[in-house]
Amino acid sequence: MAIGDPFQILLILGVLAVILIWGPQKIPELARSIGKARKEFDDASKGLMQPTSSSSTTVSTPDSLIDTAQKLGISTQGKTRQEISDEIVRLAQK
Repeated sequence: MAIGDPFQILLILGVLAVILIWGPQKIPELARSIGKARKEFDDASKGLMQPTSSSSTTVSTPDSLIDTAQKLGISTQGKTRQEISDEIVRLAQK
């Protein structure tokens, strides 16, 4: 590759423009944020490729709202989460 290659000249001018616009101390921060964004994108893509079973997550994670309601003596059968939450708030206000 010769130094007169148009792509190489554009690349050098682009790097110089970035340094002039943001300054040399800002470039590592920009690179870090680009890397984090790419990692989050890759993680999200993997999550779409490997769907998890909803029943396994429900069983493994305890529901603190239902636990709290049961400790307070509130029946949770046949109620939505919002109804349970409303009852807890009403009981707390008394």
